[in-house]
Amino acid sequence: MLEIHTKQVQTDVVVLELKGRITIGRDCKELEWAVEKLVGEGKKKVIFDLSGVSSVDSTGIGIIVMSSGQIKKAGGELRIAGATAHVADVLKMTNVDQIVGLHATAAAAATDF
Repeated sequence: MLEIHTKQVQTDVVVLELKGRITIGRDCKELEWAVEKLVGEGKKKVIFDLSGVSSVDSTGIGIIVMSSGQIKKAGGELRIAGATAHVADVLKMTNVDQIVGLHATAAAAATDF
């Protein structure tokens, strides 16, 4: 199961705190909907805080890449914060780190947005 908590950290920066697994199924769909809602509200600076995420599968990778594209198309940027070593390795092996910046913490990701 994936829990999604939305947190406004700066006037124009939104953090989606994710806990659980980003894997095939309804949870991924809910993450996709959360991003669509933010873009619809004009939020363009989005951070996925993955510190509570234990695993990501190929569907999760696809959702992250698609979310990044959707936010870029709206004139914004997606950043990833707090990925555990395992999740960070998966993101690097699949070259997601070439598309979305990886940061140690949400605060670091929010800096210089």
